[in-house]
Amino acid sequence: MSHLRQNRMVYRGLTFAFLFLLTLTVSAQWVSQEDENGVPAYNAAPPPKGTKLPAILPKGELWEGDAQYPYQTHAYELAAKIETVIHQQPCYCYCDRMGHNSLHSCFETTHGARCATCLKELYYSYQQHQKGRTAAQIRDGIIKGEWKQVDLKTAASIN
Repeated sequence: MSHLRQNRMVYRGLTFAFLFLLTLTVSAQWVSQEDENGVPAYNAAPPPKGTKLPAILPKGELWEGDAQYPYQTHAYELAAKIETVIHQQPCYCYCDRMGHNSLHSCFETTHGARCATCLKELYYSYQQHQKGRTAAQIRDGIIKGEWKQVDLKTAASIN
């Protein structure tokens, strides 16, 4: 076997090993953001006093597909009313893999308007908050999947 052929095989082997380790590292990072029960990232408590959360995107900044239905823009109005509650909720679209740290993150951008999971969790959180439930109780309901019962077709009427 020639020296050149040996070098190519070593190079291919090292390239394969590098790609394998890179893939493993990235995958491990995604898994580590979820707890042992597969719950996406959330904040267990409200932000410390004096801490300002990132702003909820104003509904006026939604357009075209982000504002196609009234429930999309209305969700942003409600999100702004319960910022500390949604800051403490996981999001089951698993957007924590994109760097989000709670349901609040979804409504800082247009992501929340485009995602039925985010929208349903927001409306669920708002309704439960209106009923006097704590953020932890709301989170338990979200983890159990109770948010899936929200009907987006009628959600715009929720106040």
